[in-house]
Amino acid sequence: MTTTAISRNSSQLRNLCRFFVSSSNSFNTWRSTSNPSRIFHGVSDPPRHVQTLLPFSHLEVGLGQSEVGFSCYSSRIRMLCTTTPSANQSNSGSSEGNSGKSESSDGSQKTSEQGKPIRGSPVSWMSFLLLLCTGAGLVYYYDREKKRHIEGINSASNAVKQGPSVGKAAIGGPFNLIDHNGKPVTEKDFLGQWTMIYFGFTHCPDICPDELQKLAEAIDKIKEKSGLKVVPVFISVDPERDTVEQVCEYVKEFHPNLIGLTGNPEEIKKTARAYRVYYMKTEEEGSDYLVDHSIVMYLMDPNMEFVKFFGKNNDVDSLTDGVIKEIKQYKKVKA
Repeated sequence: MTTTAISRNSSQLRNLCRFFVSSSNSFNTWRSTSNPSRIFHGVSDPPRHVQTLLPFSHLEVGLGQSEVGFSCYSSRIRMLCTTTPSANQSNSGSSEGNSGKSESSDGSQKTSEQGKPIRGSPVSWMSFLLLLCTGAGLVYYYDREKKRHIEGINSASNAVKQGPSVGKAAIGGPFNLIDHNGKPVTEKDFLGQWTMIYFGFTHCPDICPDELQKLAEAIDKIKEKSGLKVVPVFISVDPERDTVEQVCEYVKEFHPNLIGLTGNPEEIKKTARAYRVYYMKTEEEGSDYLVDHSIVMYLMDPNMEFVKFFGKNNDVDSLTDGVIKEIKQYKKVKA
């Protein structure tokens, strides 16, 4: 059934083509002898789209042959002639539009791919330099303020140290002891000379030997650096074991000018109290025991009055410089 319909349409199309050729020839003959103004109502030159359809207009209007049948054919051919190109144009237009759209989409993709602006990094060079300068400024400001604060503390402490004295510490006083040679000695025997007094005991395992060695070295350095003579004095806080003979053997180990003093328990207690020295026996097991005591050296002026004390935290150099400074300042005040 489909084949029969296709054959019928093909035969109609062939007949239509023959009819179109004969009609075109007739129209050309008529056009060469007739005035076209009759057809187009005074228009000497018909429009271009009308020229395309002139054969069919002539056939419909001027010729008058087989008006009904020919009108159907002409309408059908006109529809074929007008529909096919328009369809083609629409198809081509749509294809061109699609191609244009694809090209535009491709272009937009290329633009989006190639022309897309590269996003900047979170930290630019300018912001990095600004951050660096700000950090350096903060470090400089902090360091300057820290130095200023330290200088303020030092100046305040120096002002306190160099301020006027409001009195002397109640350290020192009369005593009646025996030296390492068995000779009775009082505080009056040291008048007219600078003395450094240290309290300890001969059976001390480590602290006393270290402090006496430091004192002996400082005495020599003081004389070398300033020519000042200072007498080192050792007073025992263990009178039960530190006899004259024991003290004599002990002081010879440190310095030839070191004077050792001992005495009865009552005199030792009185002397320690006058110099604000703490001492107490510990871990007593018969005759073997230790004595806990203050670790302090006292600098006494030629009047046997207290000037300054030096603790265990002072080494030989600081002890030497400290004693020289105190002696010079004392002489300056007395002058």
